[in-house]
Amino acid sequence: VQLQASGGGLVQAGDSLRLSCATSGRTTARYDTGWFRQASGKEREFVASIGGSGGLRYYGDSAKGRFTVSGDNNKNTVYLQMNSLKPEDTAVYYCARKGNSGSYYYLNSYVAWGQGTQVTVSS
Repeated sequence: VQLQASGGGLVQAGDSLRLSCATSGRTTARYDTGWFRQASGKEREFVASIGGSGGLRYYGDSAKGRFTVSGDNNKNTVYLQMNSLKPEDTAVYYCARKGNSGSYYYLNSYVAWGQGTQVTVSS
């Protein structure tokens, strides 16, 4: 499985961005996908995840109420819609495939990672 995140950029506070995570090698309908982010000098943190069926969605505290994770299994793509962006959302955003066990919130539960996409939010 290969994952590729895209859609990052430089925006102003209050703007929106939609990140995409395109996958190949295995359909998104068969596994759960998570979004993480890593700001400079900080640990990678959980943002959101979605089950392969699209039914189960989880959000980190920083994402609740502002971000929405969704998926299009026909396109093997998972999205992260980010609204009301803040400067503290500045980070490299990664998507990852979750393994068969472990919590959705934990980094070590994810077994395949894509290259990240940079999101920079100016004040």
